[in-house]
Amino acid sequence: MDNNIVRTPLLETVDLQKYFKIGKNSYLHAVDGINLKLHAGETIGVVGESGCGKSTLGRTILKLIEPTGGKILYDGQDITKYKNSQMHPLRKEMQIIFQDPYSSIDPRKSVIEVIAEYMLIHKVYKTRAEAFNRAVQLMDMVGLARRYTNSYPHELDGGRRQRIGVARALSLNPRFIVCDEPVSALDVSIQAQILNLLMDLQEQLDLAYMFVTHDLSVVKHISDNIMVMYLGRCVELAPSDELFANPQHPYTKALLAAIPEPDLIRSRTKKLEVIRGEVTSPIDPKPGCRFAARCEHCDKCGGRCTESNPEFVEVSPGHFVSCFLVNDK
Repeated sequence: MDNNIVRTPLLETVDLQKYFKIGKNSYLHAVDGINLKLHAGETIGVVGESGCGKSTLGRTILKLIEPTGGKILYDGQDITKYKNSQMHPLRKEMQIIFQDPYSSIDPRKSVIEVIAEYMLIHKVYKTRAEAFNRAVQLMDMVGLARRYTNSYPHELDGGRRQRIGVARALSLNPRFIVCDEPVSALDVSIQAQILNLLMDLQEQLDLAYMFVTHDLSVVKHISDNIMVMYLGRCVELAPSDELFANPQHPYTKALLAAIPEPDLIRSRTKKLEVIRGEVTSPIDPKPGCRFAARCEHCDKCGGRCTESNPEFVEVSPGHFVSCFLVNDK
């Protein structure tokens, strides 16, 4: 096999933007110029604090909400301007697992009806019985006991509800799944079970994941590459091990420093990076780095942080950073 062959990404975004109009001439920049590539069988983790645009990015890529600008390329096709009728067949290949496993499920339907729902909508099988048989197979695949076939969501705990969500997402044999904080509402022990399940399914089915979360310890466990977002922009993108071993952006360093340290001795010597200052408004943001108002290193950049946005530069193979302080080294 030729190792120099360049694989075509399953998913790629080019300067992707999503702005929400909130006034006559005002826009909230939820996603602003995101570039990423994702291959089959890989996971890209998207992290950042609440309101940074993680979930909006995932939903924009799936075209659950329409992008404002940029491009979305899926399997080499530009789907940015696809209409609903054009997206309908692609819905089988692009799925989402929602954060809240209860609110994303119809409480009036039994477990087997929920899992079979997408198959019935897309008419994957000729009869309802065939769809239900496939739903039972999916229950086995995600580790959901068959005795819950006719149970209703309110009768199950959060972990089992999320397994229903995973089974439903798999029902159309997708190639790409957005995992929108799928374990944040679960207990820690259940989180581990769901994460291991997702990783096992990825290996079996060669799935590509976009794993959206605010928990860096979780994203390290599952991701090949990690994108750090701040107020709609990507500030750092790197392979998972590289990001944890050699973080470059001040915001990334602060996020990593905030991870609880289970070792009491190490926790006493660990330096806590405190992020001070007010969060910049994402409504019609001024030119400049959006983290500048909270960055203790801003004065070292000679004021450029508040005048222009730093370029996204590759500082080492596969490791990209948007920071004047790093780019000037």
